[in-house]
Amino acid sequence: MGPKLYIKTFGCQMNEYDSARMADVLAESHGLELTSRPEEADVLLLNTCSVRDKAQEKVFSELGRWREWKGERPGRILGVGGCVASQEGAAIHQRTPYVDLIFGPQTLHRLPQMLEAARARSNAPVVDISFPEIEKFDRLPEPTVSGPGVFVSIMEGCSKYCTFCVVPYTRGEEVSRPFEDVLAEVALHAGRGAREVTLLGQNVNAYRGPMADGTEADLGLLIHYVAAIAGIERIRFTTSHPLEFDAGLIQAFAEVPALADHVHLPVQSGSDRILALMKRGHTALEYRSIVRRLRAARPGISISSDFIVGFPGETEADFEATMALIEAVRFDHSYSFVYSPRPGTPAAAYADDVPPAVKQARLRRLQDRIGEFAAEYRAAMVGSVQRVLVEGRSRRSERQLAGKTSNNNTVHFTGPGDLIGGMADVLITADAGSSLRGELAAPRARAQGQTAANWI
Repeated sequence: MGPKLYIKTFGCQMNEYDSARMADVLAESHGLELTSRPEEADVLLLNTCSVRDKAQEKVFSELGRWREWKGERPGRILGVGGCVASQEGAAIHQRTPYVDLIFGPQTLHRLPQMLEAARARSNAPVVDISFPEIEKFDRLPEPTVSGPGVFVSIMEGCSKYCTFCVVPYTRGEEVSRPFEDVLAEVALHAGRGAREVTLLGQNVNAYRGPMADGTEADLGLLIHYVAAIAGIERIRFTTSHPLEFDAGLIQAFAEVPALADHVHLPVQSGSDRILALMKRGHTALEYRSIVRRLRAARPGISISSDFIVGFPGETEADFEATMALIEAVRFDHSYSFVYSPRPGTPAAAYADDVPPAVKQARLRRLQDRIGEFAAEYRAAMVGSVQRVLVEGRSRRSERQLAGKTSNNNTVHFTGPGDLIGGMADVLITADAGSSLRGELAAPRARAQGQTAANWI
């Protein structure tokens, strides 16, 4: 048996993508094989996220569990990567002196060299949390894992500097991958059977990829070219910022059928005063204008968002403005959290003056209302035929399959196993709460191309 690698990932889809690339790099350089059993691994890596509350505590708690395995086999290598590593740097070693590697999101391609250096040193960790721009993508091997749905990173970092956000400090400013490189990676996955691709970036619609002729491609143009790659039937992108949601990107929803009937567009608050304190650069009215134009281009599109509840200085009137925006837009999903300060951000110096009980009460009210809209959306889908990417067996029953609709709802249905990895037309028969139930559509229904009624 060859040497083993274990990776535990916290955080966003970008981190999931980065973890997969860590595995690719170390498989090529050191023959490390991924394992799901950390106790049998020769190299254990934590890929971390510092966006949410108590991120550092989660990292050190996990490392505490790993310490025992390190003691059992001193030659084991323990590493911490990702945004917490970038933020904390060598300070991680002060609390956990048994950690051997500390590396940032932009230096994962240097893992082979860092691993060798760590094995040659005994008293100090190997630390590399630099920002070598897009060098990372130039040095990575071809992805080794593909599936029916794949992630492809198209840009790194963010230059918006929202006052609550650590991303510019942990991942650097916005840098886009070359246009042709992105297309080549998508084509590679499509050739291996991928049918859906999600284009990733911390601020993905800020993409400005250099093209071979010296010009730049924006996200709208990239989507048109990705849609032309044989085998790709569905395209998603995340996560986006209202400031770059331009007319060309909106037009893509009218012109590219493969573009999913869902967009995740974080707003954070419906109060213009709070948006200004957050340094978001847009108003609630401007956000609503984007949504109106999106729904004109793609009627019935599903829109989800991010919300921070209880930002410093948020009054009851500010929160009511957020609820008014929710009523106007009718979001069907959200990632919503109470505010907690992130070290090193401007907002960390603000007075965190909203009482915890008030934050929690506001959060429950917000989530309950969005949950009601989500239930209405699912109910409106019952009786429609949806195109579903069949991802695998249902967790509820081995006799059922599970997949995702274009508007990002999970459907459980009975069907043959050879559908896994492809697309299937499914008649939605019931709302099962957080998901849908369905059955394979009859050929006639599929030919008629039935779709869900527009609910807004």
